[in-house]
Amino acid sequence: MESLHKNKTWDLVKLPKCKKTVHCKWVFKKKEGTPGVEEPRYKAMLVAKGYSQVPGMDFTNLDVKTVFLHRELEEDIYVQQPEGFTVSEKRELCLFAEKVPLRFETVTKAVQQKIKREIRKIKAQLSEEFELKDLGPAKKILGMEILRDRKVSKLYLSQKGYIEKVLCRFSMQSAKPISTPLAAHFRLSSALSPELNDKIEYISHVPYSSAVGSLMYAMFRRTEDGVIGYVDANFAGDLDRRISLTGYVFTIGGCTISWKATLQTTVALSTTEAEYMAITEACTEAIWLKGLFSELNKNLQISTVFCDNQSAIFLTKDQMFHERTKHIDVRYHFIRDIIARGDIVVNKISTHENPADMMTKSLPITKFKYCLNLVSVHC
Repeated sequence: MESLHKNKTWDLVKLPKCKKTVHCKWVFKKKEGTPGVEEPRYKAMLVAKGYSQVPGMDFTNLDVKTVFLHRELEEDIYVQQPEGFTVSEKRELCLFAEKVPLRFETVTKAVQQKIKREIRKIKAQLSEEFELKDLGPAKKILGMEILRDRKVSKLYLSQKGYIEKVLCRFSMQSAKPISTPLAAHFRLSSALSPELNDKIEYISHVPYSSAVGSLMYAMFRRTEDGVIGYVDANFAGDLDRRISLTGYVFTIGGCTISWKATLQTTVALSTTEAEYMAITEACTEAIWLKGLFSELNKNLQISTVFCDNQSAIFLTKDQMFHERTKHIDVRYHFIRDIIARGDIVVNKISTHENPADMMTKSLPITKFKYCLNLVSVHC
């Protein structure tokens, strides 16, 4: 309130006829701060309900003390007196807002040298009118930490803070990290499911889906280049129904943007069939990704999908139907038309170089980390 009064944000006036007041409320928030630069602190913000914000430009990382850089309003706004700070002898009066606060947020794009010079001028002009604290290069944006490796000219966004909050939410902040999702010797089946009622009841309350969803929210990728996909299948990987497992991962510019591991809908009679159906599922995802980027006015190059099974690749290019393939669901054969039109290219890749291998089976630590490195995923 001291800051609001100091900056003369409003006047206490009588509400004119035919005018309505805007309700207001307090918003309380803990500002995390920046390690080594600014300590965490609690903040209170008075906001008017129903206000509208005008989209602006990217700003550099400035912190204007008391968070107010005033701009004159273009229309008259009358606001109710804030809760807890009502003037007792003037309860019938309202606040006539004369100025609007404008906050500076973190820069989201690289600033070229010419723009940097202009920003320095703006900083100098602002410092003449207001008490500023220059925090230097942006260190956070939308809750993500900005990391710079100037030697190799790379910029990284870290969601360490968000991941730590997720761990605390699910009481896993003290959990020990492991190198692989599952040890290589494990083979999951329904026989491992709990049989006792108390254990079944306990498992039903484990928020597994919520935890996975929270982690999936942390996915954040945006790069430019052609779509590259890797696909693999684990023949009869389901020990209960002998259904095969499909796994694929897609990258753009070497960075992972999409991945999936799922059971196939029908039983494959051979490794080739399982790989063939997996290729079809992966190409379906590739088509969807190309359509998505097309809607974003970004034309991508022809998608390439890599598979480590040569027989399955031949099957996708063979327009003849044989006795050994007639039982395969018709929907899997549409891949032949896609490849014939040249929309997608399917090529052979060595099993050792196929990162989708980690999507279909448990791997030793060394191989698992190698697959992660192939798609630029660093743990």
